[in-house]
Amino acid sequence: MISNFFVLSPRGDTIIAKQYRNDRGGSTGAHERSHTEAFFRKIKFWDEMNHSLADIQTKPFSSSALAQQQSEKSDAANKKDLGDAPPVFMMPDGLSYLHVKRNGLIFGCATARNVSAVTIIELLSTIARVFKDYCGTLSEEAIRKNFILLYELLDEMLDYGYPQITRTSTLKSCVYNEPIVIDNIGTTSNMVNPKTASANSVHKPVISSVNANGRKTDSGVNQKNEIFVDILERLNVLFSANGYVLNSTIDGCIQMKSYLAGNPELRLALNEDLIIGKNQSSGTYGSVTVDDINFNDCVNLAEFESSRTLTFVPPEGEFIVLNYRLTGDFSTPFRIFPSIDEVDSKTLEITLLIRAEMPQNHFGANVSIEIPLPKCTSVAHCNVISSPGTGYTNAEYVRSTGNILWTMKKLPGGTEQTMKAKVTLSQTCTTQIRREIGPINMNFEIPMYNVSKLQVRYLRIAEGMAGYTPYRWVRYVTQSSSYVCRL
Repeated sequence: MISNFFVLSPRGDTIIAKQYRNDRGGSTGAHERSHTEAFFRKIKFWDEMNHSLADIQTKPFSSSALAQQQSEKSDAANKKDLGDAPPVFMMPDGLSYLHVKRNGLIFGCATARNVSAVTIIELLSTIARVFKDYCGTLSEEAIRKNFILLYELLDEMLDYGYPQITRTSTLKSCVYNEPIVIDNIGTTSNMVNPKTASANSVHKPVISSVNANGRKTDSGVNQKNEIFVDILERLNVLFSANGYVLNSTIDGCIQMKSYLAGNPELRLALNEDLIIGKNQSSGTYGSVTVDDINFNDCVNLAEFESSRTLTFVPPEGEFIVLNYRLTGDFSTPFRIFPSIDEVDSKTLEITLLIRAEMPQNHFGANVSIEIPLPKCTSVAHCNVISSPGTGYTNAEYVRSTGNILWTMKKLPGGTEQTMKAKVTLSQTCTTQIRREIGPINMNFEIPMYNVSKLQVRYLRIAEGMAGYTPYRWVRYVTQSSSYVCRL
C-alpha cells in the first residue's frame, strides 16, 4: 500500500521515518533523507516552482505581442490559483507523495501503487490522532521524547505498508513503553477568551506515563472523572461584491474525549426539534435542520428517532461522535461590504465595511482580513475606523505577499468596523489591473457560539451510579474555513 512513512518538523527536519518496501529499485536506504528533503522543498516553495515552470512554458512564444498579453493574463491567474501544495503529487523519483498537516507537523508517505488517495489521507490522519492520544499532545518535542513509543505503535499499526490496528483501545494491549508527558504549549494562548482553549486534562495520555522528573503517573489513580465535549463548526461562505450570500455551508462535528473511570455508558441528547433533511415537512418554525448527519460506529441509535438521544460507550482517546452538514438558510456571523473608487488614473481607494451580525454577548476573536492587490502596486496607506471594544486593531500593506492585512483582536457582535486604503499604482489602472484586486479572505474564531443552533441538551451516565459525580465540560466553537468575498 505505502512504501514509507515519515514525520517532518515545520523546518523540514525528519523526526520519524520508517521504510516498508523499496519501490525505487537499488539501494536507497542511505538516500532516504534526501527524498524527504526534496519533498519538503516541493511543498515549501510550491508557488515559486510552478511560476518557474509557467515561465519556461511561455518563453518560446514571447516574440508575439498577443502571446505576451496572454502571458500577463496567465500570471495574474496564477497569482490567484496557486497556493499551498496539494495533498497528493508525484516526485521525480516516480513515487506519489501524500501528506497531511497537523499542528505544524507534516505526516507524509510515498507509494508506487495505484491506491486510493482518500484512504491514505485518512490513514495519515488516524496515525496523527493515535500519536496524540498516546503522547497527550501533538508537538515536535513530544514526538522526539517519545519516539521509541511511536515506533512501537507504527510496528503494530502498519505491516509491510498495510494498515492493521488503528484503534487506540485495541493498541493498548500491544504497547509496553510508557509516554513521557510534555507540558502542552497552547496554540490559543493569544485568544481573548480562554473558553476556546482546551483544558489541561485533554492533553493527558490514555495510558500511564512518566513526567519530566521521571516519576510514574498512573492514568487511573487520583484522576478526576471528566469528559470533554466540543461542538465545532467550520463555515464556508461566498459573498458577492454587493454583500449578498452566494453560497454557504456549515461542516460541523461533535467530538469527545473521556476520562471516566470504568468507562460507563453515556447518554447524549440533542435538540428535540432536530430535523434531518430539508425535504422533511414536519418541521416547525425555529427548528434546527441539517442536510445530513453520520454517526460513529459505537453510537446506539435506538432512541434517536423518538427523543434525539444517543447512547454509547466512549472509546479510548479523542473521537468524533457525529458529523453533520448544513447548506444555506442560516444567518452568517459577519457580513462583508467592499467598494472600490478610482480617484485618478493611478490611484484607487478601497473601502471595506465589516458588520458583526451575531448577538452582542458574543464576539469574533483573532479576526484577520486579507485583500490581494495588483502586482503593480507601489504603496498603500490604510486607515481604520474602529468601534469601542475591538481591542488592538491594525491594517497595513505587506509588500512581500502583495496583500493588505487587517487584524482585530476582538470584534464584538452588533458592531461595524471600517477600513479605508489608498492604493497608488505604478501604471495606469485598467480593467485587467482591477481584476487583480481580491478576493477578500476573512479568518476568525467565535467562542461559545454556533451558527446552526445545534445544542447538547444533556450528557449523563446511562445507569445511575451512587457516588459517581463526573465533571462535564461542553464548549462551542465556530471557525472560518473559507470566508470569501468577491470584488
